[in-house]
Amino acid sequence: MSAVRDLVALLAGRQDPAALAPRAWDGVISVARAEALLGTLACRLAEAPLPPPVAALFADQRAAVAVAQAQALWEAEMARRALTSERLEFVLLKGTAYAAAGLSCSEGRQIGDLDILIPWHEVGRVENELLESGWEWVKSDPYDDAYYREHMHELPPMIHRSRDRMIDVHHTILPRTHRRTPDPLVLVSEAVATADGFTVLCPVDMVCHCAAHLLADGDLQGGLRNLWDFHCLTRDFAAADPDFWDRLAARADKHELGPEVARAARLAQALYGATLPAGWSQPRAADRLYVRRLLARDDWGRPTDFLLQQAFYIRSHWMRMPPVLLARHLWTKWRRNQ
Repeated sequence: MSAVRDLVALLAGRQDPAALAPRAWDGVISVARAEALLGTLACRLAEAPLPPPVAALFADQRAAVAVAQAQALWEAEMARRALTSERLEFVLLKGTAYAAAGLSCSEGRQIGDLDILIPWHEVGRVENELLESGWEWVKSDPYDDAYYREHMHELPPMIHRSRDRMIDVHHTILPRTHRRTPDPLVLVSEAVATADGFTVLCPVDMVCHCAAHLLADGDLQGGLRNLWDFHCLTRDFAAADPDFWDRLAARADKHELGPEVARAARLAQALYGATLPAGWSQPRAADRLYVRRLLARDDWGRPTDFLLQQAFYIRSHWMRMPPVLLARHLWTKWRRNQ
């Protein structure tokens, strides 16, 4: 079995860690690191019998992730303090939201930038407050700035000048030019509070956003981690709510994300053994290509299947922009790089 399949099997609980050959751990660790799943795997196998070098590495990973998550939540607190004076509120997204809500998918999860969602009409005020509180623009190019503001679902990225932490301010969850158009008002209006006073998307919206991030807003780079998030979210929410899958289907349709949510569920079943209700697990022929793309790494963690990767890269741009706009954007970027 390849290292990437060993990794998936270990996460899914199908592979006995004790049965893995010592040399096989090198590949598993390399792939897990490349997919940003090393901390997650370390937490999953915290009680498993492991070779001493692997056990030591995983202990270090668990400690590092705990520090990183504390830093991420502190950065969320800094953003809250920066916006409180103007009574500006935001919804946490992605990894920081999972950690703030104490969800199982946050166990060992690496967190990068702080992602927040705000109403469209508050973009200008939030931008000004963040700039006054020490954040500054990462991209200074006028074309990039205009592109973000006219076509994207977020402001240009910002970084805090003293803490060196980035923040992405979203006003919806997919680019404004995307073929799918989620309802940002529903996302914000039905968000829920955490025990620490932060706000996160409600369960069905959180799953819809996860599926959109996995399948509608990129080329599946790092897809195994995003699919793991989806698997954990749906498993845990369904365990707490017997009507969850029905409500998820209705909300996915409202956000025009029905195909993405359904495919993410099938992929989670195919790779992580997710349990799906009747009607959700009917396979589609194209699912095999998505599985192949998700598993496209060699035992060193390096990407493989170049042509398939390029096909998904083209697909991601095709979904994000109409053809004329896409051609103009790619032409402009090409000219600037000459």
